[in-house]
Amino acid sequence: MIIRIRVKSNSKENNIVLKNGLYIVHTKEPAKENRANISVINQLSKFFNVPKGNVSIKHGLRSKEKIVEIL
Repeated sequence: MIIRIRVKSNSKENNIVLKNGLYIVHTKEPAKENRANISVINQLSKFFNVPKGNVSIKHGLRSKEKIVEIL
């Protein structure tokens, strides 16, 4: 499954919201040293109930808008 997400780093809490077909992922981690991307992968794996290894960022590694593949 391929999904589009928007990342909001430095948020007060970690959560995921679906809005108009776009998943908005709020993470407490800053967008430094890949910490926000790691947090996003962890949250998506819990949200979709799949192992972390089945979640990968395909496009937008350094962008707020990302395309993620979930196996």
